[in-house]
Amino acid sequence: MRFLFHCLGLAAPSLRFLFRGLAVLPLLFALAATAASAQNPPPTQTLRFATLAPDGSPWMRELRAAAAEVKAGTQGRVEIRFFPGGVMGNDQAVLRRIRQGGQLQGGVLTSSELALVYPDASAYTLPFLFADWAEVDRVRPKVDPLLAAGFRERGFHMLGAAGIGFAYLMSTGRIGGVEDVRRARLWVPQNDRIAETAFRLGGANPIALPIADVFTSLQTGMVDMVANTPAGTVALQWHGRLRSLYDLPLAYVLGYVVVDLRAWQRIAPADQAVIDRIFAATTARVDATTRRDDAAALAAMRRQGLEVVTPTPADVAFFRDIGAQVIARLEREQGISPAILQAIRDARGRAP
Repeated sequence: MRFLFHCLGLAAPSLRFLFRGLAVLPLLFALAATAASAQNPPPTQTLRFATLAPDGSPWMRELRAAAAEVKAGTQGRVEIRFFPGGVMGNDQAVLRRIRQGGQLQGGVLTSSELALVYPDASAYTLPFLFADWAEVDRVRPKVDPLLAAGFRERGFHMLGAAGIGFAYLMSTGRIGGVEDVRRARLWVPQNDRIAETAFRLGGANPIALPIADVFTSLQTGMVDMVANTPAGTVALQWHGRLRSLYDLPLAYVLGYVVVDLRAWQRIAPADQAVIDRIFAATTARVDATTRRDDAAALAAMRRQGLEVVTPTPADVAFFRDIGAQVIARLEREQGISPAILQAIRDARGRAP
């Protein structure tokens, strides 16, 4: 070998320098690769979410704060953009855009629309399923993970679910009792088969509309009675048309934050963990503030003249019986999976 290098005109000292140079080559290559990586970072994964929540509402403030945390926590590798106020259409249109891929990857959606792809999404909203917040607090830690697993089987990753409160009947006139509900032009959310079934069993003739159409429908008189939470009513600016609230909580309402599983799986596992942690904290904060917001919204509406009507014991019994009939029918038809219903009852800690 020494003879070969002599033939090439390389003396022994030169050989030592040559070998030293060869020894540092791997380090030089590594430094060059690091520099190239720094100059050409991996492309940002952008997740676009749509929601009906109005811009500037408490929901949107929390969601935008979560998006900022995600960007910082993933060092810019993942960016979340929100399209509020229904600019991407109603929940059904949003679901379609998510399924088609490309334009949207996720949404903050109601249970009634998500039930089109996962019927158990509506399990929490069954009429009179929960008597109070204490029952909600016992059930959700045990049942939320079961619902998340069900969403995954249907192609969605559930980033979180946030309670919006208990829905009450509210009207542009006075709600005196069952007969007023039967005569009302009563709005129910589009595709909310549970609400529609319940009111039809009670003798009403509900009008199914997208939630984005309710404000105009209240103005024109197309509908004169709605069911919503006090905070939701104020956020959607319906409260100016409403004159009475029937003091009987009908159902617990919540929204889901879901992302298309195909888009989710393109994100690195470490970044997925960061996003999951941030949205778990965000939806927990929303849950905690919902009760205060609802109480404050109701107090504000009362100051503006809203009458709160106490139902008679007979009317309460009538509505609760309707709720029991709806749940019994869904059980027979397996509109909600028996396993989910049983998990709710076990965690709730009381008989149906």
